Amino acid sequence: MFLSRIERPAAPPPSLAQMRADLGATYVAHGFIGWLFAATGPVAIILTVGLHGGLSEAELSSWIFGVFFVNGLITALFSWIYARPLAFFWTIPGTVLVGPALGHLSFPEVIGAFYVTGLLTILLGATGWVKRLMQAVPLPIVMGMVAGVFLRFGLDLVHAVRTDVLLAGPMVAAWIALTAFKRIGEYIPPIIGALVIGGVAAIALGRFDLAGVSGFALAHPVVQAPVWSWPAMVELVVPLIITVLVVQNGQGFAVLKAAGHEAPVDAVTLACGVGALLSAAVGAVSTCLAGPTNAILVSAGEHRRHYTAGITTGLLSICFGLLAPGFTKFMLAAPKSFIATLAGLAMLRVLQNAFVAAFKARFPLGALVTFLVTVSDISLLNIGAAFWGLIAGVVVSWLLEQADFQALIAEQRT
Repeated sequence: MFLSRIERPAAPPPSLAQMRADLGATYVAHGFIGWLFAATGPVAIILTVGLHGGLSEAELSSWIFGVFFVNGLITALFSWIYARPLAFFWTIPGTVLVGPALGHLSFPEVIGAFYVTGLLTILLGATGWVKRLMQAVPLPIVMGMVAGVFLRFGLDLVHAVRTDVLLAGPMVAAWIALTAFKRIGEYIPPIIGALVIGGVAAIALGRFDLAGVSGFALAHPVVQAPVWSWPAMVELVVPLIITVLVVQNGQGFAVLKAAGHEAPVDAVTLACGVGALLSAAVGAVSTCLAGPTNAILVSAGEHRRHYTAGITTGLLSICFGLLAPGFTKFMLAAPKSFIATLAGLAMLRVLQNAFVAAFKARFPLGALVTFLVTVSDISLLNIGAAFWGLIAGVVVSWLLEQADFQALIAEQRT
């Protein structure tokens, strides 16, 4: 009965002959760039979080395998079934949330929270409650939490430039130049330019430790038994669901709608839940509809052929996931400042957008309180600051910003 709510495709999936006819250089290129974007800065964020949390190389490799292989399968399948670009990757805010949690929780406890997040996401997708959840917490307060969590990456970027200017400086300069000259940036995304320049600088400075880097090796996922911990559930599950369904999926839906693609909301939510369960099995964070990648996929070409770019991204992600050990070794051989700079540059626009969304209009005081509590990194009852930030922000807004709540409720009723 619940599954009857899931949106059905408007037409049968394209045949192989139809896909061949629709595929073209433009769509392959944008599919490649969409995949490459995920394989650079966002992967650096995983490595940064994992290294700070004490994860082993095998656990990091398994994480990267999960977020690419599992989500690549879902991306290719959904883009084909619905004949529209539907790129799934992993929640970057959720990844960042895991960092502080690993300071006082074991990795199996965190994995237990991943499983519960996946189960609840499936429930929300199957029952059609997603929109209600997205309306439950004011978006500015959620973005205040996101800004507080992301702030560390911006600060790490500044510290990297200060302590390792010969490496980080050229990366930042390349990112600024490609961002300023938009025509060039359309062909060479700024984060890709920063990656290439940083790699060249690291090699020129003799900073790459390639002694332990071997050739290609197939992935050997690490399957860990979850540990069910109430502190982990309280600290991680609610923020993870909010970041997946409200922050990440909301952005993905908006990007696709602006390009003329109506995404199947409940089907996407259900896919995110299934992806989260499969990813959790190999120690990877939850699945989401990727806003930036989908924006790349729909940025050029004919509307009806965009789905082939999504399939391209999915197939590349599957291959990349299978070869995760070699890439993980390569990235870990890079200087720490290289990873910190790449992650910081990847997060810079996201951090900017989080601040704008948090303090642009309504609920500014609640968003500020949420931001401050989150940045404080306090831990009460063994539950991290992101959760308490949300609680504090909602309470303060409810007490002192009633007009904003009333306006929000009035909008939701219309």
